[in-house]
Amino acid sequence: MESAFPTAARLGLHVLLYSSLLLNALFVAHHFLSAPPAPSPLLSEANNGGALSWALRAAREAESVAAAGCSGHGRVFLDGIVGEDGRPGCECNTCFEGPDCSVRTPDCTVDADSGDPMFLEPYWMRHAEASAVVVSGWHRMSYRATDGLFQSVELERCIRRLHRAVGNAVADDKQIVFATGSMQLINALVYALSPDSNSGSTASVVATTPYYPAYRTQIVLFDSREYKWAGNTSMWAKASGNSTTKEDVIEFVTSPNNPDALLNQPVVGGSSAILDHAYFWPHFTHIPAPSDADVMLFTTSKLSGHASSRFGWALIRDEKVAKRVNDYMMQNTMGASRDTQLRMLSIFKAILANLHGKEDIFAFGHDVMRAKWRKLSAVVSRSRRISLQNIPPQYCTYFDKIREPSPAYAWVKCEREEDSDCSDVLLKAKIITRSGVWNDASSRYTRISLIKSQDDFDLLLERITEFVDAELTADGSNSM
Repeated sequence: MESAFPTAARLGLHVLLYSSLLLNALFVAHHFLSAPPAPSPLLSEANNGGALSWALRAAREAESVAAAGCSGHGRVFLDGIVGEDGRPGCECNTCFEGPDCSVRTPDCTVDADSGDPMFLEPYWMRHAEASAVVVSGWHRMSYRATDGLFQSVELERCIRRLHRAVGNAVADDKQIVFATGSMQLINALVYALSPDSNSGSTASVVATTPYYPAYRTQIVLFDSREYKWAGNTSMWAKASGNSTTKEDVIEFVTSPNNPDALLNQPVVGGSSAILDHAYFWPHFTHIPAPSDADVMLFTTSKLSGHASSRFGWALIRDEKVAKRVNDYMMQNTMGASRDTQLRMLSIFKAILANLHGKEDIFAFGHDVMRAKWRKLSAVVSRSRRISLQNIPPQYCTYFDKIREPSPAYAWVKCEREEDSDCSDVLLKAKIITRSGVWNDASSRYTRISLIKSQDDFDLLLERITEFVDAELTADGSNSM
């Protein structure tokens, strides 16, 4: 029997049916494959369904501020002073002014005093994405971190990895204690190494000239019964009548030294030595071998340049000493800021990710500092009035080659008898330096900082060149 529907009608019905099935399949696929995923319960709860909205807003604000150029002679910061337009304005480098820092201050005196590590700013501008941190309002509101001692476990791991990779310190067998910069650790470590208050003994704290002045100023300021400032190691030896060994002596050993860049070693045998390794990184000095002292001191100020974050750490072999340092931190500040620790975790990860690569921070830093030292040395070599410390090229285990010197500071000596105050001599040439008197050294020495911004160094080189040219001109006139 023939079908009730014509062949054409049956064909049309099949096409309609298959078309409907295909459209439904496409709709389902579009729904599951193209629709955005549902926000996680945590994001929904924190943002009322608007996942990442607060983070994007913070990122846009940070990017907008970072985009301000300030003519290359300044920066805009999120916490800068807000102007009439409701936005923070440019903060200019020394000797530059104007709304966009484009105006050079005439006849400006260059500031080569402070150890502000701005020479690394260009590196972090190139690595803004890898080092950026967005922090929620509820981040780490508790006093404590994940280990109960106010310290990030992940940041500790990164620090150990970095020391292992750089080869500048043996860290795996030591306790790590965080602090608000290495400055806080100066007195904390002296306290921890001093005799108990019930013992009746008083530790003598010493350092070899020229030393970092904060050792002296902090000990004098805190004026403890358990320890006292005993001065230069040679002065202490004369006063004590024993130049080799002494109980209850705490010796600060800065290596490389601030200000002359020498790799110092302990002088007082049998003492408790604190090795200040703030500058013991490949961009400032050669690394001959990993340091393995009982107590070592480090800071991000000179490692990464983040001085304002105020983060330092100590590597301590003796658990009892580490506990006393932790007890000091508990009473003093209850540990380093957790916000700072988060930022440092990001910074350390970025450093580790680029070691021995094209964007290695130590290769970058060494290139910058080496170029500065070469230029300054070339100018000063023409002078008989001032001289620099001698630093020979030496083999570095990190770079696996002979590296040229790249010190953080120039230790300048005024050679003429009449130039008894070298700092004042250079101040008259419009260069602010730090007198050697601060380092318990002769006033014939003064320290020039090389780690500030490139603007600061260019102005310094300009003033030093003028100083030497004036000397040569005067010498030439006198010889006629």
